[in-house]
Amino acid sequence: MTALLTVKGLTKAYPGVVANDDVSFEVQPGEVHALLGENGAGKSTLVKMIYGLVRPDSGSMTLSGANYQPAEPRAARAAGVAMVFQHFSLFDALTVAENITLGMENAPSRSELSQRITDVSKAYRLPLDPNRIIGDLSVGERQRVEIIRCLLQNPKLLIMDEPTSVLTPQEVDILFDTLQRLSSEGTAILYISHKLEEIRTLCHHATILRHGKVVDICVPAEQTARRLAEMMVGSSFHTPAKKNLHPGPVVLELDGLSVVSKNPFGTTLKDINLTVRAGEVLGIGGVAGNGQDEFLLALSGEVTVPAAMVKVNGAEIGKLTPNERRKIGVLTAPEERLGHAAAPDMSLTENAMLTGNIRQHFSNGGFLRWNDARGFARAIIERFDVRTPGTENSARSLSGGNLQKFVIGREILQNPKVLVVNQPTWGVDAAAAAAIRQALMTLAEEGAAVVVVSQDLDELLEISDRLAVLNEGRLTHPRETTDLSMEDIGLMMGGMEAENVPA
Repeated sequence: MTALLTVKGLTKAYPGVVANDDVSFEVQPGEVHALLGENGAGKSTLVKMIYGLVRPDSGSMTLSGANYQPAEPRAARAAGVAMVFQHFSLFDALTVAENITLGMENAPSRSELSQRITDVSKAYRLPLDPNRIIGDLSVGERQRVEIIRCLLQNPKLLIMDEPTSVLTPQEVDILFDTLQRLSSEGTAILYISHKLEEIRTLCHHATILRHGKVVDICVPAEQTARRLAEMMVGSSFHTPAKKNLHPGPVVLELDGLSVVSKNPFGTTLKDINLTVRAGEVLGIGGVAGNGQDEFLLALSGEVTVPAAMVKVNGAEIGKLTPNERRKIGVLTAPEERLGHAAAPDMSLTENAMLTGNIRQHFSNGGFLRWNDARGFARAIIERFDVRTPGTENSARSLSGGNLQKFVIGREILQNPKVLVVNQPTWGVDAAAAAAIRQALMTLAEEGAAVVVVSQDLDELLEISDRLAVLNEGRLTHPRETTDLSMEDIGLMMGGMEAENVPA
């Protein structure tokens, strides 16, 4: 069979790093082909070259046997290549149809486009109303918009970057059905994910990248998930182990926490009651957009609430500012890496200074101790294996996974009494995710109260002692994770009340 896409010797270098080094592989028509690699391995740069967002320094590509050198995404789309990005590019205030129109070169009339959206969504079991406002859609429905936008182009090759990171288990099943149907119809799919069991289930072949080079090509179903992870990192790695410890006294207490979202498309928190003990990891699941951001803002102090709604060691802190909360040991790591958790154009040293100053005492008499901040940044890089040329590189220069490791490490190394993290391993490779999860569990073992907000159910079951679910701004009653199955959590995430879920 003639390959649909042939990549031969692609190389792309940036100052201080070779992102892709002589990369070659093929994708057959109808094949679901995985791109695997640890953070910084070069996956994102590679698919950006295929989609026309980045020009290679050398090498060549062919598509359906013809020379393929897209100068921009428009040229890639015209050639039959479509891409669903990890971070959606949608306008919340516009309708589904209006958003899809924006991505089309020669858009049909609104009525014709609406009918085409309806027909395609029904054909592929991705129900979607073209007149719905994007801001009113769930994250799973927003992903459908991105997929339908691609399918309307009748692509030969569909690139998907971490497509299941924001979906419930039920939505993942629907997506897999869609992808398998596309595959059977001859559409090739280039699939990027750190969820290795998904790769084993869905993908026919996998190309594995390490430090920008192709190190192996395999059939995922013939490998274990652990073996795939070891092929990615080039060595074995430690699997987190939960210790059976008895939690200590209550450290964090939420009493009727209610927050009206300032975002017109956000979710208001409604009467949340919760206790977290010293030495405990409490997991909070839920589909994105159900109040996770508002929850973190209320705990970080970026949104203040009546003092008694948030207590730490019995003291009412609801009105304290973020810096005042940091001083007493309440630290948070938000989901959004660039712009919220880190200042994009500041160096890693400067980012370490921004949140580490108070607890690490980086100022004295009004003077900033930059050498100490630099040493702290270096300690984070070494402890959490952050791949970067040095402490003076900007946060923006790191891959998403490496920046995530830096952000989480920066908070953990400040020895918090309470740590609340949102999506701690989103976009992080298997080995790095295992290291972050172990660090969170170790922090709890040392006496901290740890709250992990995540959409990765395997992660929550692995590290949490108890688990609750946010749904439409309400929190279910926390339950021991030993009593929960994946199906139970999926139902809770879908809106079923905790008391109606079988124990």
